[in-house]
Amino acid sequence: MTIISWIVLGLLAGAIAKFLLPGRDPGGFIGTTLIGVAGAFIGGWVSARWLDHPITKGFYDGATWAAAIGGSLILLIAYRLLFGHSRD
Repeated sequence: MTIISWIVLGLLAGAIAKFLLPGRDPGGFIGTTLIGVAGAFIGGWVSARWLDHPITKGFYDGATWAAAIGGSLILLIAYRLLFGHSRD
């Protein structure tokens, strides 16, 4: 996959993570989208590094999507824990 594919995957993974974890985010839509992109990269790296699933698979590979969405969810939860009260 190319870098553009990972960015697109991250945008979609961020939207799915937001759908799975509703509520107010400190960064709003833009922040959640950027977290999705970062989560896709981190999820892909963790998948390749420790789960022995290389990221060279195609865009429609289910494990790649699961890694991207999982990474996005983890980053979104961490972001809410660290900065969740900044919009109160």
